[in-house]
Amino acid sequence: CHCRFCGECLQPCLQVPSPLCPLCRLPFDPKKVDKATHVEKQLSSYKAPCRGCNKKVTLAKMRVHVSSCMKVQEQMANCPKFVPVVPTSQPIPSAVPNRSTFTCPYCGARNLDQQELLKHCVDSHRSDPNRVVCPICSAMPWGDPSYKSANFLQHLLHRHKFSYDTFV
Repeated sequence: CHCRFCGECLQPCLQVPSPLCPLCRLPFDPKKVDKATHVEKQLSSYKAPCRGCNKKVTLAKMRVHVSSCMKVQEQMANCPKFVPVVPTSQPIPSAVPNRSTFTCPYCGARNLDQQELLKHCVDSHRSDPNRVVCPICSAMPWGDPSYKSANFLQHLLHRHKFSYDTFV
């Protein structure tokens, strides 16, 4: 396929016996993966303002900058409390379920974020044949807490490449 990914995003796909492209799901040969130097060049040359301090930062360094920018941290701390847009008979959510950290469905290791769960499962449970419930899916309002994935590692690699909070 001709899909492009950064090395960090592609790495988990390379750790399974039969890698599939996370986007188009076509099989690919890890030996034929080449660096997208033109994309790397664009990310290193284009600058955009930080949403907190307005400092111009290259796109390649934006995530690192935003994660340490004091203005962004202040904005996050000052986020308004949830208030319904219109009056409702529904209770205001107070005990919102934790959708940031997960428990390993194989061994019960706790407080793993999405990337840590993937790394832990690849490192510790790569050859475990048991069908397990995906803790990420079951934490979502639409998730089925009783559905067991036939191949949990491939499921993680394909369905949970990016965090829902990034795109939802």
